[in-house]
Amino acid sequence: DNEASMVETIASDVSNELFNFVPSRDFEVFVGMRAHMINLKPLLLLGTNEVRMKGIWGPSGIGKSTIARVLFNQHSHQFPFSVFMEKIKRRYRGPYIDTYSAQIQLQEEFLSKLINQKDIKIHRLEVVQDRLKGKKVLVVLDDVDHLLQLEAVAEKAQWFGPGSIIVITTQDKKLLTAHEVKYIYEVELPFFFFFFFFLVELPPDKEALEIFCRYAFGQKYPPDGFKELAWEVTKLAGKLPLGLRVMGSHFKGRPKQEWQEELPRLRSRLDGEIESTLKFSYDALCDDNQAIFLHLACFLKDELPETVERCLEKNFVGVKGCLRVLAEKSFIYFEWGRIQMHDLLALLGREIVRKKSIHEPGQRQFLVDAGDICQVLRDGTLGSRNVIGIDSKLLETGLKISDRVFKRMPNVQFLRVKYHSKPYPHSIDPVTCLPSNLRILDWDSFPMTCLPSNFNPEFLVEIILTKSNFLEKLWEGNKTIRNLKLMNLSNSKNLKELPDLSTATNLQSLDLSGCSSLTELPSSMENVTTLEELYLTSCSHLAKLPSSFLLSCLIYSEMESYDEVLSLYGCSSLRELPSSIGNMTRLQKFDLDGCSSLVELPSSIGDLIRLKTLNLNGCSSLVMLPSSIGNMNNLRKLYLKRCSKLKALPININMKSLDEVDLTDCSSLKSFPEISTNISVLELTRTSIEELPRSIMSWPRLRWLYLSETRIQEIAPWIKEMSHLSRLVIKGCTKLVSLPQLPDSLKSLVADSCESLERLDCSFYKTKLEELSFINCFKLNQEARDLIIKTSTRDLAVFPGESVPAYFTYRATGSALSLTWNGLDTQYFPTSLRFKACLLLVYKGDVVADDWVLAKISYCIKDKLNGVKPAGYSSQRRVKLPRTSGEHLFVFKIEETVSAPELVFEFEYTENNWEITECGLHPLETLAPSC
Repeated sequence: DNEASMVETIASDVSNELFNFVPSRDFEVFVGMRAHMINLKPLLLLGTNEVRMKGIWGPSGIGKSTIARVLFNQHSHQFPFSVFMEKIKRRYRGPYIDTYSAQIQLQEEFLSKLINQKDIKIHRLEVVQDRLKGKKVLVVLDDVDHLLQLEAVAEKAQWFGPGSIIVITTQDKKLLTAHEVKYIYEVELPFFFFFFFFLVELPPDKEALEIFCRYAFGQKYPPDGFKELAWEVTKLAGKLPLGLRVMGSHFKGRPKQEWQEELPRLRSRLDGEIESTLKFSYDALCDDNQAIFLHLACFLKDELPETVERCLEKNFVGVKGCLRVLAEKSFIYFEWGRIQMHDLLALLGREIVRKKSIHEPGQRQFLVDAGDICQVLRDGTLGSRNVIGIDSKLLETGLKISDRVFKRMPNVQFLRVKYHSKPYPHSIDPVTCLPSNLRILDWDSFPMTCLPSNFNPEFLVEIILTKSNFLEKLWEGNKTIRNLKLMNLSNSKNLKELPDLSTATNLQSLDLSGCSSLTELPSSMENVTTLEELYLTSCSHLAKLPSSFLLSCLIYSEMESYDEVLSLYGCSSLRELPSSIGNMTRLQKFDLDGCSSLVELPSSIGDLIRLKTLNLNGCSSLVMLPSSIGNMNNLRKLYLKRCSKLKALPININMKSLDEVDLTDCSSLKSFPEISTNISVLELTRTSIEELPRSIMSWPRLRWLYLSETRIQEIAPWIKEMSHLSRLVIKGCTKLVSLPQLPDSLKSLVADSCESLERLDCSFYKTKLEELSFINCFKLNQEARDLIIKTSTRDLAVFPGESVPAYFTYRATGSALSLTWNGLDTQYFPTSLRFKACLLLVYKGDVVADDWVLAKISYCIKDKLNGVKPAGYSSQRRVKLPRTSGEHLFVFKIEETVSAPELVFEFEYTENNWEITECGLHPLETLAPSC
């Protein structure tokens, strides 16, 4: 026995060595697979005695089977026994798996593959458990969709020997949790992420393009002439690996013309193989789940789950549970709180609906194709009672909608109408009838002054009539709107009044931003206690709010930030705020930017004790602030820009949490704002302040101080004691003649356009300066200029000058210079060198007052003997420069590793109106060999 065991051990070791010697091509063939293997490695815990069941979960076509196959290929040699059972649900599916004989058959196949022996026959289900006990195995059960499939071959971890790993791929997360699989790896769909209003696509597009190109062209990248087409097809596939493979194979070897001819069809139709793969999973859903999936695919995708539940609750039982099942089975997912679905799955749903009535669109449940919709809406006889949803985002602007069309489609519950461009009243006939079963009415640029008089909004959950410039009111009289959750009338510039909201007991979101003709809100708003989002931005004629304006539950949520915000931005006619505003004690941000008619704030504003940000920018009629703001112990940011009549801030208060105060363009402000000793950022640009009080020396947190274009005539010497000050901006202080010694903590000094500045009575040797800017300071004496040149700044120093100073050892005319170290052996290279560079820039364009431009300085270092080979490259910071006639010197550091004694330095400035006329270099250290 010992001899046999030794032979088995030797054989196993040899086998492992052979497998490890042969390099795997999986990472080359399967794009992005290396990242998956790295992510899966912690779940595997190879080398331990623990028996682990792992799940790989994700939607159909995402690549679960491929990931499992690569995992199997990478690790199967480490196990005495291994088996990959593929596409289990296609061969053992539905009610058939419930039979004893089907489970026996599954076990027989499993054992045959595991021990590599054909035609194994078993007669009881306990055989697998008996045969595998004590054996270390790697098992992959691919594409499982039924719990009995797992129970037949891997019911318990105890069936397998120490160190065994069982990997299960499935589209159904609930199946894994039911089988008590603790370790689940989610293969996520490609998705879009909104970040500060810019759309970012994840994961990287390059990986998806490479997958497509491998199938379409047999290489990583598209050939010349096919790049744009390849990108478009990649996006049409939604970066889903199944779609990329199928579409790549479809286009392989085809000429460019055929690609262009095929693209329009692919934008609205699924490829047959993709459709059959995705529909296989759809067919396994129960009837209600199928129906709700079609509702989501054809209309309700991107909605909040609560909205979907409210819209469908009268037609389906347990909508919330159905959504959970669809998410567990990877048909949908939730992003930013909304229901999302992959584009190919949405196409599948629309294709299923279309095929139920290919030649008669008016007989379908949902109309989503713009051509079909135009046909049905134009001809009032083609619709039917079958239609429950119409979603068109690109209707013809001049479409004539028949006034009979909705009489033939009384069951429409979801209506969305968008146009190529803004319609005009004469282009669309008045709609005399709308269905009374509507749950969602979303009509962009609605072309009438109000909705039809006979319209009943009782079942409406959402009404969205944005940019409806002909709309003056929604309807005549009072109507019941108890189901309404969202009303969005934004940018309807002629809207003059809102309907009575007494019955809107479930209204959560009201968007009136840009409704510039709206003069008041209805008093019935006081009864809307469920409102969570209120948008009144740019309601420029809104003169007052209801006297009992109390929205205690108000939440304005943006980018998943749950700060509670009230925005009255741009309400330029608003003269006063009701005292009841103080009752909104949960408010954290209050935005009154642009409320130029607001004369005062009520003293009750001090009751907003949770307020963190108060924005009063542009409140140009505001004369003073109430002393009660001193009660705002949590206020961190106070913005008062362009409050031109504000003369002073309250005294004898100390707002301990206040961190940032901006008083830019408060031109009447003469007294220094001493409302907190904890301010770290203070903006006093273009105020009437003439001097700094000595008391700010004791402000322990002041880091940034802006005094540009003020009347300050000198900076007091005690400023050097402000040990935390890191940025001082004094641009345009025209009476300033000299600067004293500044704090050692200073990192940035900006003194542009200080036209009287002559002396710098200071040194910068102890500071860690990153920026020195003296643009347009033409009176600086030579001592000041020498100081700037010799000061080490991390980024850039700028000041007027007529030529590169002699301090720079190597100088040249133009934007390039050569540098040679003679007599040095090649052993000294490569080496790291540090230089200080200087450029003389001359403005060649037209002088424009108060006009600044952003540009970038860059440099390139080349080996003189092999000029095409860069020895180093770097880009410096962006520079903001005035359009001025004066010459300026730019001084900055260069630190690069170079590989030759003869170098060429080439400099570039990206603003065409500025020209580099001279350049220079000063070595900061002697040449020494690199370590």
